[in-house]
Amino acid sequence: MPERALVITPTYNERANVPTLVTRVLAQDPRIELLFVDDNSPDGTGDLIAELAAQDPRIHLLRRPGKLGLGTAYRDGFRWALERDFELIFEMDADFSHDPSHLPEFLKATESADFVLGSRYLDGRVTVVHWPMTRLLLSYGANIYARFVTGLRLWDATGGFKCFHRRVLAAIDLDDVRSNGYAFQIEMSFRAVRKGFRPLEIPIVFTDRTLGESKMSGGIVREAVLMVWRLRWWALTGRL
Repeated sequence: MPERALVITPTYNERANVPTLVTRVLAQDPRIELLFVDDNSPDGTGDLIAELAAQDPRIHLLRRPGKLGLGTAYRDGFRWALERDFELIFEMDADFSHDPSHLPEFLKATESADFVLGSRYLDGRVTVVHWPMTRLLLSYGANIYARFVTGLRLWDATGGFKCFHRRVLAAIDLDDVRSNGYAFQIEMSFRAVRKGFRPLEIPIVFTDRTLGESKMSGGIVREAVLMVWRLRWWALTGRL
């Protein structure tokens, strides 16, 4: 039987993007299904997804009572996927900064790795479009910082376009994952590598969103700055 793949996409006020995203994601491969984790979006994103899900069995909706954060959205999505025996489990944004046309490349790469990361900075090459220079320098510098502190040999540890084999997520205690912002991406990769799983980075073109607003905040940045040191300490003290 072909491996079933699930793309998990957290949403909050992404109604304008959803119809096109559904069409483009599901067109990439017949094995792919799509789970939206909606945090009670005021613009009715969840209601629109529910209508689409009623028409197509490859579309799923997990409603949550309010805005609970990126990390908890993915953890809830991972649990949902594991309970339903999906083999390949993706993280992907709803704003088209992650191009669905890369999904077949991820599927191919999973044949030779335990988890695959879409990299904006592979081998030092920057493949980011339409970001202000300040945002680009913050992101690039954050990855240098994360590599230095954690020892992760990843060019883009903060990137959120990823695919895990179910064995990786099943081996990680999701209740013990502490991060909720973009540090969540570093923490998941760090925990997976510490468990002995092998990552593979593939190049992607990352394009800044054209609709909606970025979820980046000062609190998210502070969490990431501190979390890498916690990960290093937990690893040294045998808590991972």
